Order: sequence, then C-alpha cells, then structure tokens
Amino acid sequence: MDIVIRKAEVSDADKLFKLVSDFATSFKTDHAAFEECLKNLFSDESVFLFVAENKKELIGYCLGFDHYAFYANGRVSWVEEIMVNENFRCNGIGRKLMEAFEEWAKSRNSKLVALGTRRAASFYKALGYEESAIYFRKLL
Repeated sequence: MDIVIRKAEVSDADKLFKLVSDFATSFKTDHAAFEECLKNLFSDESVFLFVAENKKELIGYCLGFDHYAFYANGRVSWVEEIMVNENFRCNGIGRKLMEAFEEWAKSRNSKLVALGTRRAASFYKALGYEESAIYFRKLL
C-alpha cells in the first residue's frame, strides 16, 4: 500500500461523502447538508480535516476541532470523527490519521486530545489513550 495522509480538498467531496455515509449510524447522511457542512468546515481555522489515500483512492478521514477550555488552562482538541474503509482497516491507517491529528493539536498548543467512542476503545488504548469520562448526548 502507498498511503498518503493529507489535508482534505474541495475536490475530495464526493469520495468523502461516501466514507461519511458509511461512518454515520445515528443519522442518515444528506448530500446537501454534507456540502453545507463541508463548506463551513473548510472556512473554519479551528478545524482539522485530513484524508487517507491509497493510490489516489480515498480510504479514510479524520475530522477534529480545537477550542479553549477553562479546565485545561488553554486549548483542547477533540476528534469528532475518524473513519477508515473496512477493507483497509488494521493496516496502520487510523494510527497515521491520529498521529497527524496529534501533531496538528500540538502545533496549536492544545493541552490534550479527547474523543468519544462506542466501537473502538481497544484501538485508542493501543495508541496510548486512557478512559477519562462517560459520554452523554441528547438529540435535538
């Protein structure tokens, strides 16, 4: 495999939408809403959106953000979504995406990286993450 991790580009939209559709479990993805989100994400400096490619095929992505938090005395970074096509999992692609996110977070002086997961706890533990809180949500 020839894996490239890079910043997402506008031209990735259609291929990215397919991955996002495979990732979503709580919501049905809507193409118009996706495009509106993507437009806003590309214009927001607090956004990290990188993709993983193998021979020009988009096979994964990571979406995250950073923001200021009182409890951390500064910035914290949050992984919102990370997805690797199931045919390419267990090849280090998720690890490379997370490493890129961590480097970005460090470059922005974040104090920590956090995320919520329901299905991938063992993956994050293998990367050195530790369980810290329980995740709650309320659909609006």
